[in-house]
Amino acid sequence: MHPDTGELLSRCPWLELDSTGTKYVCEIYHDRPEDCRHYPTHIAEMILDECEMLESEDIGDRVKGQKKLDIIMSDSRPAFRSN
Repeated sequence: MHPDTGELLSRCPWLELDSTGTKYVCEIYHDRPEDCRHYPTHIAEMILDECEMLESEDIGDRVKGQKKLDIIMSDSRPAFRSN
């Protein structure tokens, strides 16, 4: 939903193209609510949620994708450990 209007959206309202116009970035990342700071925890969760930040190469190599995700999320949560 759009945070101001409540309208159902087809994509996240915080997802914007970067200054080069080639990569999406999350504009709410550093200001996100505490409850959201641990999301996403793993690539499978992103696939299940159809996360717009998921890159196709991460679907093909989930281990490598998980390592990248852990680096990106290192300021928010500990690295994901599978059993």
